[in-house]
Order: sequence, then structure tokens, then C-alpha cells
Amino acid sequence: MSNAREPHIIGPDEHPIRHHMIDRDAMKVLKVLRDNGYAGYLVGGGVRDLYLGRTPKDFDISTDARPGQIRKLFRNSRTIGRRFRLVQVFFHGKELEVSTLRSLSEFDLDGPEQVLAPNNTYGSLGEDAQRRDLTVNGLFYEIENNTIIDYVDGIADLDKSVIQFIGEPDRRITRDPVRMLRAIRHAARMGFAIAPESWESICQHHEKLTLCPPSRIRDEFLKDLHSTALTEWLKLALDSELFFAIFGLYRKSLSKKEGTDEKPYREQLIAIAEVIDRCAGIAKEQGKKGLQNDFLLAMLLIPWANAQFDLVNQHLKGAAAFRFSKILRTEIDKELGQQLNLRRSIRQEMVILLSNLPQFLQHLENKSWPKWIKKKSYYKSCLSFCELYSESVTGEFATVKLGSSSPTDKTSGQQDSQSARTKGKSGGKRGKGYRPAFSSKAKGVFGLKK
Repeated sequence: MSNAREPHIIGPDEHPIRHHMIDRDAMKVLKVLRDNGYAGYLVGGGVRDLYLGRTPKDFDISTDARPGQIRKLFRNSRTIGRRFRLVQVFFHGKELEVSTLRSLSEFDLDGPEQVLAPNNTYGSLGEDAQRRDLTVNGLFYEIENNTIIDYVDGIADLDKSVIQFIGEPDRRITRDPVRMLRAIRHAARMGFAIAPESWESICQHHEKLTLCPPSRIRDEFLKDLHSTALTEWLKLALDSELFFAIFGLYRKSLSKKEGTDEKPYREQLIAIAEVIDRCAGIAKEQGKKGLQNDFLLAMLLIPWANAQFDLVNQHLKGAAAFRFSKILRTEIDKELGQQLNLRRSIRQEMVILLSNLPQFLQHLENKSWPKWIKKKSYYKSCLSFCELYSESVTGEFATVKLGSSSPTDKTSGQQDSQSARTKGKSGGKRGKGYRPAFSSKAKGVFGLKK
């Protein structure tokens, strides 16, 4: 991979992107910028996906115009961001992010003390490309000449189906460990290989992910939980051991040496991930909201609970069952609740699903459902949980119930943090535990702990 500042210009005869493939509102923003004397570029994942013949989820735009200048051009906009300001332009229920080209200040600083760059350090197109995370995300498309501008050999990596970091991998990971999650995410979603040097750095520095704020790790992971590519993500996360930086409670269960009598918890996890991907795919096809985060997180904890408590073979009643649920809650609070900054209500719903799994499996096997259990508020959600777990064991597809109101039908931690930020801007009160990812109380780059 070359770090040369001179760009490779890919002409219209060398790439498949055409104007009609770009979101109409994104084209409007690009044209308004151009007509007012500013340079505007489609950037990042939008260029990557269009080049690969996929439909982009987002159409992000970069420009040499400053945030204040962008606001003057678009009345339907607002400025957001703490460390670096960008502008959101609103169009009929959707929003486009327009950012000013940034400098190399974070990318090229040397020394442990020179980590955080000053706010709003604007730069050139080449500098902006070099500070991005992955080569395949460092591309620019401009509408004037219908060309792709490539400073980082991103097109070559797309053609070779390779994911790699821009610049020196060890350094880029140390500055922001979350980049490791982004690397395996794109490799999993696109079916790409990770370049050897980048992969070795991820494996070497996987523990640095724990230096990031828990809420930031959680929000990144939730994207993969609903991606329909969780299975491939999980394989990469397990092989690199990034998985243990997120789910530390699994380290003992999954890092056993081969040849022991331990059950294959890795295989159980992968089987559960395949079920989660199937559910996410159905939700996407039907245009419905997928299963809730607490439901899916609880599913991923079943192999751990089996290892820790022999969960599926527990047949407790009355006071014994209550004591077991309290023990389970304590373990989840200690091992995962703090690590991912999960809300108390989410942790409680996870405990309800897991602690009731044994008796639901027993009733499912006997095909008998007493009236008293059907009257429970958690009956529908626990039944779905039981059926989907059984699918992971037997391979027989269960009925996926989407869009129903259940005890687990609550806002996620990610949604909660987003709404807290929105309330903060509108003058509402923030929650007691709310702290933005770039907290003023955190130390180091991107809120990393020292």
C-alpha cells in the first residue's frame, strides 16, 4: 500500500459509478456546493459500495466549505460534534452529513503526549484521505468530471477484496482501538480478507479495545449484532480475541486448550449467531424492526451460562429459582453490564430470558403449556427465546415473531444514548449516567483511559 500524496484519478471509463446511482438529495447537496464555488465530494462507504455495485446505506459528503458556510447554504441543517464540527442537512425524514476536509493533525503527530488535535483542524483532500481508517473507506467521488480520487490505493484493495488500515497499523490502532472493530466489520460484511500486517496488529493489540469508553464499544458492537453478518464477524472476533475484549466473561470458557473435556462453546456461539443473522435477514426483507438488543445479547450469553451454571439442566422452583436468578443477575452486572454500560432494565430482561430458559425447554419438549405460564407477562418473549435457542441446537427453523410488543420491546442502550444527546441539544435533562463518548472527564485520545 502506498502513502503517496499524489492521487490516482480513476476516470468514468474505469469505474461503474454514474450520477443516477447517487441519492437525489446527496446530488442536490453536491450541486449546491459546486454552484456556490465550493468543492464537494461523495466520500467513504458510499463510494466503496457504489464501486462494488451495492446500495449504500449512507451518502456522506466532504467539502472545503467551513461549517458556518455550509449552514448558510442549507437552512434545513444543524451543526453537531464536539471534537470536530460537521453539519447535518435534513431531507424529508432523513439526514445527510456534510463535513469539512480535515488535516493530518491526528494522523502524523509523534509522541505519546501529542495525541488529541485541536478542534476543527481543516485540511486538504489528501490529508483528509490519510486520516481515515481503512483504505477502502478513503475514496472520494466528484461529480464534475465523474472521477474517483484515490490517495490510499483503496481501489486496488477493493479489486483484490482486501481490508487494511491506512498508514502504519500499530500506530493507527493505538490512537483509536475501535478501528479494529471497523476492520473486522467490513471484512465480515463484504467477505474480504484482512491484509496480513493489519491482521497481525489486530491480534497483537486486541486488549487495547478495553481502553475505550464502554458505551462506544457497545454502540459499535450493536451495529454488528443486527448486520446479518454476525456469524462471519464472530469468527474473526474470536480468532483475533477481540471478542474477549467485549465479552470478558467468555475468556475462561473459550480459551481452554484443545483436548480438554470442555464443550465446544465456540461452535455453540457460531450456531446462535447463524440464527441471529437469519432473524435479522427476515426483519430486513419484511421492513420490520428486528429483535431487541437485550433478547439478542441474552442469546449470545447462553453458552456462557451453560458453562458457568449448567443452565439448560437447571430445574429449580420457588425460592431456589429466585436465588438462582439473583446469582445470574449479579454475574451479568459484574461481567457485562459495566463492560458495555448496559441499562439496568436491559440487564433485567436478559436475566428473565436466561433464567426461564430451562423450564421453557422442558415444556417445549413435552409440548405442554400450563395456563399459569401462558398468563405470565414474559411468556411470549421467553417462548421465542426458547424456540430460537432450540433452532441453534437442532437446526430446525423456528417461527420468527417480529414487531410484537413484549417485555423486551424496549429502547436499546444505543438508542438511549442517542436520545440523551438529542435531549441535551433541545434543553431537556440528561440521564444521570449519561456521558458522551468524548467526555471531558475522560483522559487521552477518543476518551481512552490511561
